[in-house]
Parts: sequence; structure tokens; C-alpha cells
Amino acid sequence: MFTVNARCTCGPHEPFKAFKIQRRELGPRDVLIDIAYAGICHSDIDHARSVRGRSTYPLVPGHEIAGIVSAVGEEVTRFSVGDRAGVGNMVDSCRVCPNCHAGLEQYCSGGRVMTYNSVGRDGQPTYGGYSQKIVVDQDFVLHIPDAIALQNAAPLFCAGITLYSPLRHWEAGPGKRVAILGFGGLGHVGVQISKALGAHTTVLELSSAKRADALRLGADEFCLTTEPGMFDELASSLDLIISTVPANIDVDAYLGLLRRDGTFVNLGVPDKRLSISPMALLRNRRSVAGSLSGGLPETQEMIDFCARHGIGAEVEVIDADRIDEAYERLLAGDVRYRFVIDVSTMAAP
Repeated sequence: MFTVNARCTCGPHEPFKAFKIQRRELGPRDVLIDIAYAGICHSDIDHARSVRGRSTYPLVPGHEIAGIVSAVGEEVTRFSVGDRAGVGNMVDSCRVCPNCHAGLEQYCSGGRVMTYNSVGRDGQPTYGGYSQKIVVDQDFVLHIPDAIALQNAAPLFCAGITLYSPLRHWEAGPGKRVAILGFGGLGHVGVQISKALGAHTTVLELSSAKRADALRLGADEFCLTTEPGMFDELASSLDLIISTVPANIDVDAYLGLLRRDGTFVNLGVPDKRLSISPMALLRNRRSVAGSLSGGLPETQEMIDFCARHGIGAEVEVIDADRIDEAYERLLAGDVRYRFVIDVSTMAAP
């Protein structure tokens, strides 16, 4: 074991503080990454504040990780020292279930090991990217193409793949009309990906404040959900709606925007159950679905796709001592569009 500097919280109401964590020594298939940037995801706040009641402290969040490989185990074949590397929300899976064999580790039925707030195969707690270094099995590390700056790449390992996976699965592309509900940390990446796939892309938002950014990043249309007549104008016109919002919404109203065989994909985790009228589904043979991030092959495909199309997260880089401030601003919607921690500012305890 070796020690690295990190930032942790020790309780749901505790601020972040400098902290030392133990990383395992490099195994034969392990990659050691010097973390350069770590994105802040809304789910980091959920875990830090134990919103779902399953947090274990001390907690070091962070599953949007970008950095440089500084050492590799003797059996590693996919990475070399100096490579640009990323890590998402998983660092292991059972590897033997049908989902793992299909490259869909996000649906592992044998138990995923999450990047943080989880327990590794060695029985030790996992700590995330709010730290200087991380040791990960090579199978759960991604190559970052040179075309994407590390700070813009980091959020793609959560926000990017979480949007890319459903867009690909439900075949967004030429001739398809896609709507992204919510233009935030996830939505602003989803718009770029949807447009690059060739789909006609609409943003559905509560406020006009993000209209210019949405159009700049590729949206064909920007529609205010608060505007009278909007739901009538778009009725039965969309093939796919991807909802990135965690708030409770009128799902029936959005189902009414879907044409025959259209799908509403929910990515958010609202605090109440989704309520859906049977008739809203029966009309036009509509579907409601959900989607988790993505497996390792698809995540590599995503980051390569983003590199080819000039797609990256729009970020505000912060020092490590501003994590609590960033959390408050994120909850208030005061970020365009992803906070990323400059890990070089990690102060020693």
C-alpha cells in the first residue's frame, strides 16, 4: 500500500477536507494513473450527502477521471507509461455474467465494483478521483485521444457515456428527431453527440438563458417547456426524448411529444416514483425506458467518437479547496456546464 493526498468528507453534513488515503501496490494487470482532473457529477453530491442512504465514510468521490499513466504492471499490454488515460464509474465487475461477456459491464449481474463508495475484490473500500493517484485494472481504463484536452475529457467518462449509450442504443441518426430534456452537465454533451450522429436535435428547457449555448453546440431547435402551446406544437413529432433532469416532471406530457414507436428514456433519479397514464403509452405504441452509463467497449467508442467530432465538456476548472462551493453552485444550477477539479491543487493534510 502507498499513501496519496485526497479530499474527503466524513459525514453527510461535513465539509471536504484534506485527507490521506491508501492505494494498493501495483498488481501485474494494474495501471497507475497520476490524476490531472476530476469532474464533479451530481451523483457525487448524492453520495457525499448520503441522499440515497448508502454512503460509507470517509468518502472520496469522483468518477470522471483523466490523467497520465505513470506505471504499469508486468502483464499490462494495453497501456504504457506516458499514455493519457481515463476512468469512469466502475473499476471492476464479475467478468463472467452474460452482461459482462457482452461488454455491458454497467449491467453486471455478479456485482460491479464502483470507483468510490464500494468495496473492491481485495475487501478494501474504493476511493475516487478527488485524489492524486489511482490504481485500476487495465480492463477498466480508457485511452484518451490527443484531440481532447484532459480537463474537457474527464466529464465524458460519466456525462458523455451516459448520453452516448442511449443515443446509440435507440439509433439516433439521420432521419431521427431527438429531444434532450435539460441542458446541463449531461444535456450539453448529449446535444453535441446527437448532432454529430446526424439526428435533428431539439433542446427542451425551462429557461431561455441557455438558448445561445444550445444553438452554438449544435441544437436545431430550442423550446421552452413553459411556453404556451409548446406541447401542442411538438405533439407526436419526436422519435426519442432523453430526460437528464432529476426533478419530478409530468411524464405524460412528454410522452405526448412522441410519434409512433417513440421512446422516452429517463436518466434522472427523482425523489418520487414516475407516474404514467396507460393511455399515454398506448397511443402511438410509445415506450418508457431507462439507461445506465455504458460498458467499457462502448465508453472507448464514445471517447474516440468525441475526439473525431471535436466534442468535449464545457468546464469550469476549480481548485481542490473549492469543492464545497462547487457543490452549492451545482445544486443552484450555477455552472456552465461541468466543474472539474485541478488535482495539482490537492493540498497535503
